[in-house]
Amino acid sequence: MKKIELEERLIDFSVLIIEIVNELPNTKAGNHLAGQLVRSGTSPALNYGEAQSAESRKDFVHKIKVVLKELRETFICLQIINKAKLYQSEKKIQSALIENNELISIFVKSVETAKRNMESEINSQKNKSKIFNR
Repeated sequence: MKKIELEERLIDFSVLIIEIVNELPNTKAGNHLAGQLVRSGTSPALNYGEAQSAESRKDFVHKIKVVLKELRETFICLQIINKAKLYQSEKKIQSALIENNELISIFVKSVETAKRNMESEINSQKNKSKIFNR
């Protein structure tokens, strides 16, 4: 998946989260979960944008891990809303849960790949160093 496609998915996911939040009931539970969900559910798109300007591979991995953390928090929040039946549109909740799960899978793989590339880069530098130090 291209970076721009993933960014667009994250933005669309944020918009879906905003729609869900705007439909939550004006109750203590609804307001609490709305605040939590709007923060964690829109954060992945913003943090992914930040990751694109990472200063190093290590910084990139860190920022992608933040995206993953926020996605996991969002998933739990959506499950609470779903189980408590606080939603107006079950279809939107189910759609958000599915997309959230897919995004988590994408970012788990992204972290694994970035870590593997970082380790490979370190090993390559070590091997070059050994050659020059002979």
